[in-house]
Amino acid sequence: MERKPLKGSERAVLPGARILRASDPAERLEVTVVVRRRAQPAFAARVARLDSSDQSAVFSSRDEFAKQHGANAADMAAVGAFAKAHGLSVVEEQPARRTLLLSGTVAQFSDAFAVQLHHMEHAEGTYRGRTGVIEVPATLAGIIEAVLGLDNRAQANTHFRVRNRIADVNARGTQAAASYTPTQLASLYGFPDGTGEGQCVAVIELGGGYRPQDLKVYFGGLGVGSPTITAVSVDHGTNTPTGDPNSADGEVMLDVEVVGAIAPKARVVVYFAPNTDAGFLDAVTTAIHDSSNRPSVISISWGGPEARWTAQAMTAMDQAFQEAATLGVTICVASGDNGSSDGISDGGDHVDFPASSPFVLACGGTSLQAGSSIVSEVVWNNGVGNGASGGGASGFFAKPHWQSGLVATKAHGKSLPLSMRGVPDVAADADPATGYIVRVDGTDLVIGGTSAVAPLWAALLARINQIAGKPAGYINPRLYANPQGLRDIVQGSNGDYSAAAGWDACTGLGTPNGVALAGII
Repeated sequence: MERKPLKGSERAVLPGARILRASDPAERLEVTVVVRRRAQPAFAARVARLDSSDQSAVFSSRDEFAKQHGANAADMAAVGAFAKAHGLSVVEEQPARRTLLLSGTVAQFSDAFAVQLHHMEHAEGTYRGRTGVIEVPATLAGIIEAVLGLDNRAQANTHFRVRNRIADVNARGTQAAASYTPTQLASLYGFPDGTGEGQCVAVIELGGGYRPQDLKVYFGGLGVGSPTITAVSVDHGTNTPTGDPNSADGEVMLDVEVVGAIAPKARVVVYFAPNTDAGFLDAVTTAIHDSSNRPSVISISWGGPEARWTAQAMTAMDQAFQEAATLGVTICVASGDNGSSDGISDGGDHVDFPASSPFVLACGGTSLQAGSSIVSEVVWNNGVGNGASGGGASGFFAKPHWQSGLVATKAHGKSLPLSMRGVPDVAADADPATGYIVRVDGTDLVIGGTSAVAPLWAALLARINQIAGKPAGYINPRLYANPQGLRDIVQGSNGDYSAAAGWDACTGLGTPNGVALAGII
């Protein structure tokens, strides 16, 4: 059988990792296969119209989308036949999501995709890994677009920071520590009145969980009622609180409490999936194509440096975000908490994915001082190791037309015209020293990080959607055309980049002026 390398499937060993042994041939695993969409040229033309704010390009329903641009039945059948020929089981087929979930042993998957799987050891933990490319039959080379899950390393990190984990909450030496409830921040940022009634906000989680009793206590203390919170299992992921506030529980509770406090009558649906490239993609596509809950906004507070993703995984995720745009769904994503390096110690500048996709609203961070109104707001930067707003220029995604003419202002050295997708788009309070009052595993905490900014913006959009009676959808082109809806942040840096008038690679266009935004988007 003639085989061909799958484009973008190259995997490298994590820096510092070592091979312990070959994976057990009898070990069972599940793998997600993404196939091409039906009528790709027509879909691309629709996306191009959306990129120019043409709302006529939005599908009227998810069923309509699936019929026009889901997977072709013949393509799904061809991949299914190939899988069965290698002893693999087709656990699930999702034509709208263009995915097949396959189950089998290490030996069967190694034979099917010409890979060698090993048990790897790394400082972050052990994982099943591979190197090199995946191969597919030549007859399926134009049909299969991604094969994810053979490698089960942790793909993403949370982007939250608990105040008591910060060595010095006053690292800049210029501002006092402060804390705010989500509702106080909504007021400070001038959010329009609303409760999110009639809206559904999806929250993507790759670990941890929430405790209903904690939510009851928290929302009761804020006096906002009891938001409807529902958990959805993806790829066997479940709502599993660990009892440790510093674990992924902190991420889950922060996300849910920020959305629920600001949009208390919106339905909040939490999609739990494993922290792998396959799990992450499956959670996102499940939420986007969920015809029962029909989320209009999705909040994602997980991510990792572009360099640690395969090209096939980033492409598959970006295509899913394009699908969301055509369905009128806004995706809000945290830009990362490690400044211009994104936590990579090679001396270069890096950005976080999925925040770097042009089809998401990338959310950076500030440090906020306020009383009854905002007193000052600067770029969040607590110094090396203590957190800073993620931002810079993508090394993978081209510059969208709505970022034409922008300049990345360097903190030291020459500023250059933006040549690739710039991150972030917007910002809000993220400094743990001026953080969010939340409750996690029975403990009241103050948490910051850009993880808090994504759900804050998601809740704002839920209110705006309620008021408008329709989803805002893909808002990036409108925001860049109407920056007066945001408060420009002009002080501070995130490492190599500095704040400046207009867009910058620290806080994007700025922080929300809620009522003004409602009139724009």
